[in-house]
Amino acid sequence: MSCRTCALVTGATGAIGEAIARGLATDGKREVVLVARNLDKAERAVQRIRRETGNAHVRFELADLSRGYAIRDLVARWDGPLHILVNNAAITPRRREESPEGVELQFATNVLAYFRMIHAFTPYLLAAEGAQVVNVASYWAGGLDLDDLEFRRRRYNNDAAYRQSKQADRILSTAFAERLADQGVCVNACHPGDVNSTLSNNLGFGGHQSPEEGADTPVWLAIGSAGTETTGRYFENRRAVPCGFSKDRNTMERLFEACEAYG
Repeated sequence: MSCRTCALVTGATGAIGEAIARGLATDGKREVVLVARNLDKAERAVQRIRRETGNAHVRFELADLSRGYAIRDLVARWDGPLHILVNNAAITPRRREESPEGVELQFATNVLAYFRMIHAFTPYLLAAEGAQVVNVASYWAGGLDLDDLEFRRRRYNNDAAYRQSKQADRILSTAFAERLADQGVCVNACHPGDVNSTLSNNLGFGGHQSPEEGADTPVWLAIGSAGTETTGRYFENRRAVPCGFSKDRNTMERLFEACEAYG
């Protein structure tokens, strides 16, 4: 690992994820690591970003973040401080599926992966001065059921599962922000843009913004002063927006404990 500022982006071969990685690489000031599941897509994304930005310090790591052991393996390969962690990976399968560990796939990818990535990379974030985490969440959020996080009791609906996962991401952002505040790591959440992507198409939506427009707020948080001058906030269109979800202390602690229990 070089001495450059280092940023890691999950879900980095998706429309918004690649645009976030490109935005972080554009000024050439940092090494950017894309985390992806598919080798061919990862190689092509890295080649595009290097060519379009002129930044040779762009590479990838393969990991299926729905699997806890894959995150542990990723961390075991890591060397050096991590200055910026962007949790962006998300999926919206139309049928209920489970990870190899038996966890409903949207919850495993959209929520547990965020939780596990922050938890696992905390030592590397602490090793960097002014480190921060940007959790890509959504304004399309709500319906969290702490007694049925995996849709075992409820009938699975990918839209309901997605909204629940994004509410959870916003709540967990505040929970981690509070836990890491005294250690100098800022954690914020944001809504990206409305982009026509596989994710949005699976939910029955299109999208009127370009991937670059969708990546604007996450990149702005990650490389600007806002992401290091405040913590535990939720942003839309480069503005802090009140998040009612994070005011429920009981729900926050129960959700955090539920995620911890998965290991």
